[in-house]
Amino acid sequence: MKHVLIIFLTLSPLSALGQSPLSGVDMTLPKMTQAQMTRADVVARLAAATADAPADFTRVWLNNLDLSGLDFSNAILRATSLNGTNLSGSTLDGAILSQSWMIGANLSGASLVGAELFQTQLSQADLSDTDFTNARTAADFTKANLNRAVFKGADFSADMRNQSMGLMRGVLSSARGSDVDFTDAQMSRADLEFAKLPNANFTNADLSMATLGGADLTGATLSGADFTNADLTATRLTDVQGADQANLNEAKNLDRAIR
Repeated sequence: MKHVLIIFLTLSPLSALGQSPLSGVDMTLPKMTQAQMTRADVVARLAAATADAPADFTRVWLNNLDLSGLDFSNAILRATSLNGTNLSGSTLDGAILSQSWMIGANLSGASLVGAELFQTQLSQADLSDTDFTNARTAADFTKANLNRAVFKGADFSADMRNQSMGLMRGVLSSARGSDVDFTDAQMSRADLEFAKLPNANFTNADLSMATLGGADLTGATLSGADFTNADLTATRLTDVQGADQANLNEAKNLDRAIR
């Protein structure tokens, strides 16, 4: 186990995958304080949790475990390694997942209502039918599967109050998913370059200063969406609904969008 630990700390999973971290953010893998746990270990720790002392998995290895269907409500999973972990159908409402690594994790059908995901790495994760309602999602969703995911009231926007660790914003570049619900989402400055989000619902979403270059929003609903200074270079806006109720004219490079 000691030899594995040395390898884990010296190699960045993002480097191995050829991906970029969140814009301006140091995403160096945090040092783990505990060895890999088993599902039985996780279940026992969850069972011992109370309202005043939620289950704490800070800086723990949970890679590639089957944790499907478990209840992590309000649990602390800060800087936890969950790469390749199966969390499908799990409940993580109110959980703290900031700075955690969840590359290639399966969260299909999971509930993360009100969860905190600052600087969380979710690239290539399966987030189909996942509920992120009112979650703080300044995370990296690069190449994630977002089919039918729900982000109602979620906050992808940059946190301009605390820049000590760099600009934190939601990154959905090259993410894929149809019928994603972004109703009332805060997506100011979010990166959606080359995302494919046909039939997405952006009703009343704040996309001001967002980057949507090359994104495919075919059939999307845009009613009440704010596109002030959003970059629409080569953005596909064919067959969109509610365009007359969005301020597309306030966006940048609308003349270069595909309509």
